[in-house]
Amino acid sequence: MTGAFRNKLKQALRETAEVLSGPQILAFLPALTLAAFWLGGEIALLMTAALVPLTWLLFAGLVNDRAPRGQDNATAKTRVLDKTEFTYHVDGVRHECTDKQSTSALFAIELDDYDVFVERYGHEAAERLSAETKARLATSLRETDMICHSGDHRFTIVLGPTARIDLEAAIQVAGRFLKSIEEPHALDGTTVFTTACVGFCLLRRAPGSGGQEWIEACNTALLEAKRRGPCSIRAYSEELQKITTARAGMRDEVREALENGQIQPWFQPQISTDTGQVTGFEALARWNHPERGMISPAEFLPAIEETGLLERLAEVMVFHSFTALKAWDAAGVHVPRVGVNFSGSELSNPALPEKIQWELDRFDLAPDRLAVEILETVVAQAPDDTITRNIKALTALGCRIDLDDFGTGNASIASVRRFEVGRIKIDRSFVMKADRDPEQQRMISAILSMAERLGLETLAEGVETAGEHALLSQLGCDHVQGFSIGRPMPFDQTLDWISAHEAKVEEPPVIPKRKA
Repeated sequence: MTGAFRNKLKQALRETAEVLSGPQILAFLPALTLAAFWLGGEIALLMTAALVPLTWLLFAGLVNDRAPRGQDNATAKTRVLDKTEFTYHVDGVRHECTDKQSTSALFAIELDDYDVFVERYGHEAAERLSAETKARLATSLRETDMICHSGDHRFTIVLGPTARIDLEAAIQVAGRFLKSIEEPHALDGTTVFTTACVGFCLLRRAPGSGGQEWIEACNTALLEAKRRGPCSIRAYSEELQKITTARAGMRDEVREALENGQIQPWFQPQISTDTGQVTGFEALARWNHPERGMISPAEFLPAIEETGLLERLAEVMVFHSFTALKAWDAAGVHVPRVGVNFSGSELSNPALPEKIQWELDRFDLAPDRLAVEILETVVAQAPDDTITRNIKALTALGCRIDLDDFGTGNASIASVRRFEVGRIKIDRSFVMKADRDPEQQRMISAILSMAERLGLETLAEGVETAGEHALLSQLGCDHVQGFSIGRPMPFDQTLDWISAHEAKVEEPPVIPKRKA
């Protein structure tokens, strides 16, 4: 018997098995039993009753043999595998697609803000949410697709071999997964809404040749999606892998960069709209790499956060900012204060007020020379815990509290008063093209009116044109900061900039002579 004939015979048996083991055979059972009784009487009827179940079991076994490796361990209802079985199954799907010249895709899905959900509702509710999410995803799959609950709030799905799936189709599938997750969940009479991120990898883009390498590529795409924020979808590519590898290398370099002085503050000036005088500088972290030159904060700040070095960064920024204040004082230049950004993790350190007090005493500086800049999102989400106590302690110490990126974090008026905020910094998204956009002007006017009623100072960020500067002055904004005033600069350039700016402010206006 030739190999080709054997393959055809197996295919015929499997096709027959599908017919005899499928639900459609139930339609023929009444006719089969009636025919047996008609032709052979009771004996034939009894034989039919005994042989039909045996035949069904035999051919059902042949059908089960067709399933990819690991699939026989999944339940027919949910098709959920554990991690070991899933990896084995993914490897089988990959080889099956190669043999049949078909394709597939792998999806990694992770719920957003799961830790926050656990803190708010407890572990039991979180487990129920995770189980319901798994059930929803499973019901959206085809019979040949498989799912793995790969973590408390992470799921991995592999599509069964298919003739064609491209990038657009994969994005649509990912969107379908997100839609099923975003439907409201009912937990103990409470309606809960949740979102997720999705990373996926098409089989044709998967590195290596095994299932584990495919899964790792999919997880790389998920990590990038999480960086982009809730509800993000990202696909794996070779370029993404290069970026991820470079980012991992940056994490190794950033610790050394903090210690050897490569990362230092650059200072962006802030001026009064009434007098034009310098009212302060904001310290912004900059990395001057010895080989790569200046590295964007958007590149290295995530690496600092991932390596848990935000507190160390704050220490470096405070030290160099206080050094700059002493140098300005020694040069006879009046700079009232420097603003330093503090993240939520830094503000969660119970020892922060003592550390700031120690640094102020070390440099012999008054506390109001430091403006503690806190993102509005931190204030909006901060409960009555360490962050609240630290902010109040810094206020009691005499430091100024600036609420950064105001208008983006939904902080309530009560939060502004509770944290004794002294100044709000209007986010640049409201300032952009404000001199030409009436809607922007109305938003800024509303913020300024609120600040005036609450007795708060205001500063507009991202002022890039003279028109925006003039409008903000007319509307009553107290301070401005942006490229139209001055770009961030290293300390050694600030003295020249201050000198040139003061000369420009003090220079009397020149009235052009009228032509005769």
